[in-house]
Amino acid sequence: METFEDYLATLPEEQIPRFQEIFSWVEEQFPTLKRRVAWNQPMYTDHGTFIIGFSSAKKHLSVAPETAGMEKFKEAFETAGYNPSNKIFRIPWNKPVDWDLLHEVIAFNIQDKAGYDKFWR
Repeated sequence: METFEDYLATLPEEQIPRFQEIFSWVEEQFPTLKRRVAWNQPMYTDHGTFIIGFSSAKKHLSVAPETAGMEKFKEAFETAGYNPSNKIFRIPWNKPVDWDLLHEVIAFNIQDKAGYDKFWR
Protein backbone atom coordinates (compact mmCIF):
# COMPACT_ATOMS: atom_id res chain seq x y z
CA MET A 1 0.00 0.00 0.00
CA GLU A 2 1.62 3.22 -1.13
CA THR A 3 -1.04 5.93 -1.36
CA PHE A 4 -4.06 7.16 0.54
CA GLU A 5 -6.15 6.04 -2.43
CA ASP A 6 -4.74 2.49 -2.05
CA TYR A 7 -5.81 2.58 1.60
CA LEU A 8 -9.30 3.86 0.75
CA ALA A 9 -9.71 0.99 -1.74
CA THR A 10 -9.44 -1.47 1.17
CA LEU A 11 -12.28 0.09 3.18
CA PRO A 12 -16.00 -0.66 3.24
CA GLU A 13 -17.69 1.75 0.86
CA GLU A 14 -19.65 3.51 3.61
CA GLN A 15 -16.43 4.51 5.45
CA ILE A 16 -14.70 6.14 2.49
CA PRO A 17 -16.53 9.52 2.59
CA ARG A 18 -15.55 10.12 6.24
CA PHE A 19 -11.89 9.45 5.48
CA GLN A 20 -11.99 11.65 2.39
CA GLU A 21 -13.59 14.43 4.43
CA ILE A 22 -10.91 14.19 7.11
CA PHE A 23 -8.03 14.03 4.61
CA SER A 24 -9.35 17.08 2.74
CA TRP A 25 -9.85 19.00 5.97
CA VAL A 26 -6.36 18.17 7.31
CA GLU A 27 -4.76 19.27 4.04
CA GLU A 28 -6.77 22.50 3.96
CA GLN A 29 -6.02 23.36 7.60
CA PHE A 30 -2.37 22.20 7.58
CA PRO A 31 -1.10 22.50 3.99
CA THR A 32 2.54 21.91 4.97
CA LEU A 33 1.87 18.39 6.25
CA LYS A 34 2.92 15.53 3.99
CA ARG A 35 0.95 12.38 3.26
CA ARG A 36 2.57 9.06 4.08
CA VAL A 37 1.33 5.48 4.25
CA ALA A 38 3.24 3.30 6.69
CA TRP A 39 2.26 0.29 8.76
CA ASN A 40 -0.75 0.03 6.44
CA GLN A 41 -2.28 3.28 7.62
CA PRO A 42 -2.50 6.81 6.24
CA MET A 43 -0.68 9.40 8.28
CA TYR A 44 0.64 12.93 8.09
CA THR A 45 4.19 14.03 8.78
CA ASP A 46 5.96 17.34 9.26
CA HIS A 47 9.68 17.61 8.41
CA GLY A 48 9.85 13.81 8.44
CA THR A 49 8.30 13.33 11.88
CA PHE A 50 4.95 11.69 12.61
CA ILE A 51 2.09 14.06 13.40
CA ILE A 52 -1.12 12.01 13.19
CA GLY A 53 -2.41 8.75 11.74
CA PHE A 54 -5.82 7.34 10.91
CA SER A 55 -7.19 3.83 10.53
CA SER A 56 -10.48 2.04 10.15
CA ALA A 57 -12.27 -0.30 12.53
CA LYS A 58 -15.71 -1.83 12.33
CA LYS A 59 -17.38 0.60 14.76
CA HIS A 60 -15.08 3.62 14.61
CA LEU A 61 -12.35 5.60 12.93
CA SER A 62 -9.14 5.37 14.96
CA VAL A 63 -6.98 8.47 15.33
CA ALA A 64 -3.41 8.15 16.58
CA PRO A 65 -1.68 11.34 17.79
CA GLU A 66 1.08 9.54 19.80
CA THR A 67 1.15 9.27 23.58
CA ALA A 68 1.93 12.95 24.27
CA GLY A 69 -1.19 14.01 22.37
CA MET A 70 -3.27 11.32 24.04
CA GLU A 71 -2.18 12.46 27.50
CA LYS A 72 -2.70 16.16 26.81
CA PHE A 73 -6.20 15.77 25.34
CA LYS A 74 -7.50 12.70 27.22
CA GLU A 75 -10.28 14.57 29.01
CA ALA A 76 -11.35 16.33 25.81
CA PHE A 77 -11.52 12.95 24.02
CA GLU A 78 -13.65 11.55 26.83
CA THR A 79 -15.94 14.60 26.79
CA ALA A 80 -16.37 14.21 23.02
CA GLY A 81 -17.31 10.54 23.48
CA TYR A 82 -14.22 9.35 21.62
CA ASN A 83 -13.28 6.46 23.96
CA PRO A 84 -9.52 7.10 24.27
CA SER A 85 -6.90 4.46 25.01
CA ASN A 86 -3.15 4.91 25.50
CA LYS A 87 -2.39 5.25 21.79
CA ILE A 88 -5.61 6.14 19.96
CA PHE A 89 -8.95 7.79 20.27
CA ARG A 90 -11.99 6.43 18.50
CA ILE A 91 -14.50 8.49 16.58
CA PRO A 92 -17.63 6.33 16.24
CA TRP A 93 -19.01 6.25 12.70
CA ASN A 94 -22.31 7.62 13.99
CA LYS A 95 -20.75 10.65 15.76
CA PRO A 96 -19.61 13.89 14.14
CA VAL A 97 -15.95 14.85 14.02
CA ASP A 98 -15.05 17.52 16.57
CA TRP A 99 -13.07 19.62 14.11
CA ASP A 100 -11.88 22.09 16.75
CA LEU A 101 -10.48 19.28 18.90
CA LEU A 102 -8.81 17.60 15.91
CA HIS A 103 -7.25 20.96 14.99
CA GLU A 104 -5.90 21.40 18.52
CA VAL A 105 -4.40 17.91 18.52
CA ILE A 106 -2.65 18.35 15.18
CA ALA A 107 -1.45 21.88 16.01
CA PHE A 108 -0.09 20.61 19.34
CA ASN A 109 1.89 17.84 17.66
CA ILE A 110 3.30 20.19 15.03
CA GLN A 111 4.44 22.66 17.68
CA ASP A 112 5.63 20.04 20.16
CA LYS A 113 7.72 18.27 17.51
CA ALA A 114 9.02 21.38 15.74
CA GLY A 115 12.65 20.70 16.62
CA TYR A 116 12.32 16.93 16.68
CA ASP A 117 14.33 14.95 14.15
CA LYS A 118 13.07 11.39 14.68
CA PHE A 119 9.88 9.86 13.33
CA TRP A 120 8.38 8.86 16.71
CA ARG A 121 8.74 10.57 20.08
